[in-house]
Amino acid sequence: MKKLLFQLDTDEQPSSFDTVVAYDGGADHVVSYASICPENVKPIIEGTIFTRSPKEKKNTALFVGGSNLEAGQSLFHAIQKQFFSNFRVSLMLDSNGANTTAAACIALLTKNHTITGMNAVVFAGTGPVGQRAAVMLAKEGANVTITGRQLDKTQKVADAIESHFSVKVTPLAAPELIDRKKIAENMDIIIATGAAGIQILDAKTWQDSSRIKLLADANATPPSGIEGIEVMDRAVDRFGKISFGAIGFGTLKLALHRKCIEKLFESNSLVLDANEIYALAKDMVKD
Repeated sequence: MKKLLFQLDTDEQPSSFDTVVAYDGGADHVVSYASICPENVKPIIEGTIFTRSPKEKKNTALFVGGSNLEAGQSLFHAIQKQFFSNFRVSLMLDSNGANTTAAACIALLTKNHTITGMNAVVFAGTGPVGQRAAVMLAKEGANVTITGRQLDKTQKVADAIESHFSVKVTPLAAPELIDRKKIAENMDIIIATGAAGIQILDAKTWQDSSRIKLLADANATPPSGIEGIEVMDRAVDRFGKISFGAIGFGTLKLALHRKCIEKLFESNSLVLDANEIYALAKDMVKD
């Protein structure tokens, strides 16, 4: 029986990246839908849960993608409301690659380091990857701060994180480099998840710090989000700090994404969001 993956994208154009990884992850056929939202998804879900027999339902799965994490989360929850009894199929959320990217980054960051009690900041942490990275750091016991350009928006993100994942993060406004330099002074861990091509932190700030221990930069487009971190860095010692670059953990991100797709077809009841995907990433880096 064919393994069918229905790719439900909240954008006007489904992601070709997600389609390619879906096939590489073991799907026999990928059906991509664009502009999907809670209001129009019901017929698609009914088609997936009312067709195959209970034993065969594991061969049908759903993937929620798109560039907007908030829209993806709303769709993700709306889909689950359509499930009942054994009329369900496995489901994954990875809007903007937020779950798999953040999980790969934090799993590698914490592979050989216990971060309980450490102070961690996610610069530009209001974006999709930043939000998920903050959750995972907090689950590991770190004292997490997220920054954004505007405090009110950053506070709303912090409130949403607490409501959805039951962890607390501290919101701070850091629109300028001088703001971020000041925040970095009190941090053990620095993560940069800003937009492509924007420098978040200068090299001197972290290189001269006697406190900072771990750094990760999710930006693969020059200039680096954290100046002095190379995109290929994977646990590289730089000035006594351990650094990770976007491609350095990007290889694990792709492998993790493929692994998640593979697992969707193991049963008809798997639900993969941040916590589940992070747990899988941690298992993958044990060896």
